[in-house]
Amino acid sequence: MFSKLERKIAFRYLGAKKRGFGSVISWVSLIGIMLGVATLIVVMSVMGGFHDTLLGRIVGMNGHVVVYHQDGAIADFDFLIDKMKQNKVVAAHATGIVPIAEGQVMATANGNNTGAMIRGIRMSDLAEKTKNGTRIYGKDLSVISDGELVAGSSLTRALNVTMGDKISLVSANGATPTPFGTMPRIMSYPVMSSFFMGMYEYDSGYIFMPLQTAQKYLNIGDAVTHIDLFLKNPEDTTAVVESLGRLLPDGFVVRDWRDLNRGFVGALQVESNVMFLILLLIVIVAAFNIVSSLVMLVKDKNKDIAVLRTFGVSRKSMMKIFMLSGTSIGVIGAFFGTIFGVLIAIYIEPIRQFFQWLTGRDLFPAELYYLSELPSKLVWTDVLGIALIAVLLAFLATLYPAWKAANTDPVEVLRGE
Repeated sequence: MFSKLERKIAFRYLGAKKRGFGSVISWVSLIGIMLGVATLIVVMSVMGGFHDTLLGRIVGMNGHVVVYHQDGAIADFDFLIDKMKQNKVVAAHATGIVPIAEGQVMATANGNNTGAMIRGIRMSDLAEKTKNGTRIYGKDLSVISDGELVAGSSLTRALNVTMGDKISLVSANGATPTPFGTMPRIMSYPVMSSFFMGMYEYDSGYIFMPLQTAQKYLNIGDAVTHIDLFLKNPEDTTAVVESLGRLLPDGFVVRDWRDLNRGFVGALQVESNVMFLILLLIVIVAAFNIVSSLVMLVKDKNKDIAVLRTFGVSRKSMMKIFMLSGTSIGVIGAFFGTIFGVLIAIYIEPIRQFFQWLTGRDLFPAELYYLSELPSKLVWTDVLGIALIAVLLAFLATLYPAWKAANTDPVEVLRGE
């Protein structure tokens, strides 16, 4: 594609020591592309980590497909679960079907109070859901009995309780009518275990209890508030939702995780796209610097170009020389930017902790970002795509200067010599 002469001249121009300001612009272009590529890789990796971690924990806790009833409670849930398991589509996609009894409460202890969500669940199901990435403190989930609680670690700190201490739960659900009006239901339960999921929303606002305990507290008898279905592939929800829609009687509502988190998922996607476009401007600016550098190089080497043309170097070869010279800046910048970006993306959490220690400030508050650690997920196709975009922009930036060099008239340049 490039002859030995074209490569030799292109790299000699690229490494020229007497180009003055033009050489400075070349270095600025290279560093700009390197920083742009590295920043894009890091930001897209962190955004991907946020997306997967948040959705994994939110969806993983709430189910990929959720079944409700318009009346607010599902009475014969065991019968319905058996029907779901017998359905071929559900059986092919689902890994678990979990009945849930849920309600909002006010949790109080030691003069402290906070809002919380109680979730009644079979302890075997809870143990299965929390076996990956969730730390359990205190009593093992397999031996939690009726009337005992499993609370989030941040919630127990907020209420200043330790294992064995009691928490009073106040709820309007199942309120008791009295001659003086309806009184909220207030009951106390001991906290026997706590969990740390690494997601602030759950660690600070969720209390799990055995399903029978929640049914009694919420005064819903043997019913549940909804049924969660967990799938092998969270993306394959359409077939399951349609199958359940045909299987279940009237009055049941089936929703998947996209419907339940539509605003959140959409916001993440929009933010990711906007961040990509904004940071891509860094690479585009660096590419414009390549144009400036090559234009100055063409002007500086006008006589050399004229001499080469008189010695028989074709216009096509002159274009290829300057295209190779400029594209090399993009290739080198993209290469080192990719290396730096990948390294930073891999070690982003230790880097955050270092700067947090250096500044003495919390740079990633869990209350704001809902996660206790800065997540990162490298998608190698994205990394390759970013590097190729940088090289492509650098190549496009060389077209005008290369065309200008190829159209230099040697007679006009050498006439005045």
